[in-house]
Amino acid sequence: MVGTMVPLPSFIRCARMNKRFARPAGRTPAGDEVVLDAPDDRLSPALVAAGRGEYDTAAGLLAATRATAAWENHDRYVRHLAAFARSRPEWFEAWRTTAPQDPGALLVGAQLAVDRVWPSPARAELLREVSPLITAAARADDRDPVPWRIALDHARGSRAGHRYVEELWEAAVRRAPHHHGCHVAALRYLAASWHGAHRECLDFADRAAHDAPADSLLQALPARAAFGYLTDGCGPEVPRARLDAAADRALALSARFPAGDPWPAGIRNKLLYVLIRLERWEDARAQLALIGPYATSFPWDRFSDDPLGHFLQLREHLLSPGPFPLPAGLTALLPALPGGHGGHVHAGDH
Repeated sequence: MVGTMVPLPSFIRCARMNKRFARPAGRTPAGDEVVLDAPDDRLSPALVAAGRGEYDTAAGLLAATRATAAWENHDRYVRHLAAFARSRPEWFEAWRTTAPQDPGALLVGAQLAVDRVWPSPARAELLREVSPLITAAARADDRDPVPWRIALDHARGSRAGHRYVEELWEAAVRRAPHHHGCHVAALRYLAASWHGAHRECLDFADRAAHDAPADSLLQALPARAAFGYLTDGCGPEVPRARLDAAADRALALSARFPAGDPWPAGIRNKLLYVLIRLERWEDARAQLALIGPYATSFPWDRFSDDPLGHFLQLREHLLSPGPFPLPAGLTALLPALPGGHGGHVHAGDH
């Protein structure tokens, strides 16, 4: 398993990025209200318009992020719009019918097609039928790394071979060497291909973070690799110092953003889980304060059918005076590290 990493140096290689992402503003909920997966102020109007059956705002949003090469925002909006189209498809079908060659419509369509078949037991076979949609999205704008992120996810789900994934990876980083979504997709592929190879996943994530700017979302990639280790039950033990170092990188990135900011909410929620598992209670409390009202489904939906309720339960305990560790009801879902590595909740993906 470990030896298979040796012939893949290009897969682990990271270059430097010239573009930085622009972070849109968010709207803060009133009082102590906590919201789940809140859209920012640019995405909200697009979703409201889509709810009315209109696609122009969504099309304009993706065109704007594409024009400015704001690829992190671009990727995030594609995911949200595809998720909305999965439950409310009318606006998207109108968009695709009216402007079938619109790069945004092609991209959302590719993401939507992957999302629709992913839960199926026949995922690998069904995903092969989706390939032409991803190819069309990639050809619509050769600069855009997001189709290549979708292609990497597609390759993992369809059990594609390593050489093909190397080609996808090289194409992705050629377009955006530090695109967070592409790196997460690569990390997931590594974890799925070499189950239990958590040290190799951390090596990949550490190198990506080391080569990235200090304000890049890739500074949180090692914490995501640590999350994969802490939610798995396979593979050799990872030294505690590596887990702490991964958390420290993500803490430094989180500190660069204002408290109660929806943009880093996903990173902060994952980091909160890692800090709790490492029993770093003060850091967890501080991170909770930075999260503010912005809970995210991931990672809490990995442990509960009610991710918001799960988050609120954790928050209530962390903010209440009293002894740690967590009470029995929560340790059943977030077990402490028993001597390093064991008793983990299994997760299929990072």
